[in-house]
Amino acid sequence: MLGLVAEVFGRRRVFLPMTRVTNVDAGQVYTTGLLNMRRFEQRSTETLVIGQMIDRQVTITSSGVSGTVYDVAMEQARNRDWVLSRVAVQEQASKGRAALRRRGQTHVVEWDDVVGLAQRSATQPATHLLHAINEMRPADAANMIHDLPPERRRQVVAGLDDERLAEVLEELPEDDQVEILEHLDSERAADVLEEMSPEDAADLIADLPPETAATLLELMEPEEAEDVKRLMSYEENTAGAMMTPEPVILGPDATIADALAYVRNPELTPAAAALVYVCRPPLETPTGKFLGVAHIQRLLREPPSTLVAGALDSELDPLRPENSLDEVAAHLATYNLVAAPVVDEAGHLVGAVTVDDLLDHLLPENWRDRAVGHG
Repeated sequence: MLGLVAEVFGRRRVFLPMTRVTNVDAGQVYTTGLLNMRRFEQRSTETLVIGQMIDRQVTITSSGVSGTVYDVAMEQARNRDWVLSRVAVQEQASKGRAALRRRGQTHVVEWDDVVGLAQRSATQPATHLLHAINEMRPADAANMIHDLPPERRRQVVAGLDDERLAEVLEELPEDDQVEILEHLDSERAADVLEEMSPEDAADLIADLPPETAATLLELMEPEEAEDVKRLMSYEENTAGAMMTPEPVILGPDATIADALAYVRNPELTPAAAALVYVCRPPLETPTGKFLGVAHIQRLLREPPSTLVAGALDSELDPLRPENSLDEVAAHLATYNLVAAPVVDEAGHLVGAVTVDDLLDHLLPENWRDRAVGHG
């Protein structure tokens, strides 16, 4: 075993030689000496245990049983060297009705009792790797997918459902996003874009060749495509270009209980759930007349039956779609906000800017690339 790919300073991934490792604990690795902070680059002779060895087809020599690897054990030998000691193998289920009801038997065997660990195969499944990725937070799953060899990445992308792939795409560097989307057939690419937040979908489509972008927009559902087109119509690095067109919007007759029910939606980010936006119908952007915002912290102090319109922050001026990046940053900082409404000249709410949207645009263009190991 050569070493570990360790995560430091948030999401930077570096190579850590096993000769430096003194102890491994839950979520922590203890080392001696100085740490080389150069980004990790896999060599052709190296194999990533989780990324490439999981799901590899092997044979247990003592029994002749064939199966796929679903876990690997690491331990420190008496001489203090770290070694891969055991392999967990899931036996291939026999065909037939019984195989539909149960998975194959599992075995945990010594490392030396398995053959096939070093053999790469273009037909290697990705069952257990997909399970691991589906259990990760989107940003961590993006890290894993970024580091996979191209053929393995394509297997994983093919196995992810559209919603999960959309979540991961939003966390990947732009080059990875474009590469993955261009390898999908057009119908699926359009479906994945529909699952992404409109502002992220707009940014990704803008990076595609014009003819590809036009094709995908044509294949998307009209309402979803319309939101994306509207965001793409604003000048880059303005409030209009970075806003979400889908904030929590309520009518003037909504109660505080209604508002709290909406912001409980687990799909909302904390920043998106911090404010509710009160408007006259229609309640989809661009809305009717914008009346104001209500802070969730304020709503928690009021009786649930009270109207949200009675708890509006009447002193907060909205942003305009043409406001620059610096103006948006200054606005959020001045009023200690994590989100703010964006209203057009006619007084219609067209979207909302959240602090995470702002950070995406304030950070260097390749910040996601650095975060997953290209810094």
